[in-house]
Amino acid sequence: MNTEIKLSQSTAIRLEQARGKGMPEADILKAIQAKDVSAFDAVSEEHYRYDEFFNYADEHGEKLEEAVLNGYRITFNTRGGLGIWLEKAFRLKADQDFTVGEGIITGLQLTAAQAEVLKQRLAWNWVITDAKEIPAGLELTLKLRALV
Repeated sequence: MNTEIKLSQSTAIRLEQARGKGMPEADILKAIQAKDVSAFDAVSEEHYRYDEFFNYADEHGEKLEEAVLNGYRITFNTRGGLGIWLEKAFRLKADQDFTVGEGIITGLQLTAAQAEVLKQRLAWNWVITDAKEIPAGLELTLKLRALV
């Protein structure tokens, strides 16, 4: 897994939204290669549209195709943005599947494979401070690095 590909939190949320809504990887790649915003119409949401998806990626040097193929690391996570990314990436619900506090996320239950993806994607400003084994995998606590 190449974690050198960097994506903004916003771009990462949109990629995971498309995946989470069932858009096949091949279709995501095709849309990226063609810079076809309309290909994302079916997975667009009121607050997470794709109108500026390609412009933003181009302006900030985000390598979307490589990110889809090889993985990525988010450049910076806000507390709220990390919660949204977790919802999109793992199809979870804040306050139901995990709790977002001031600089901390608790009760996050993931499979071992999902926890590995989280480790690879999580921005440098957050760390996994606790991981305990549970029948379904792991229960994690995430904290802002500044609070550790």
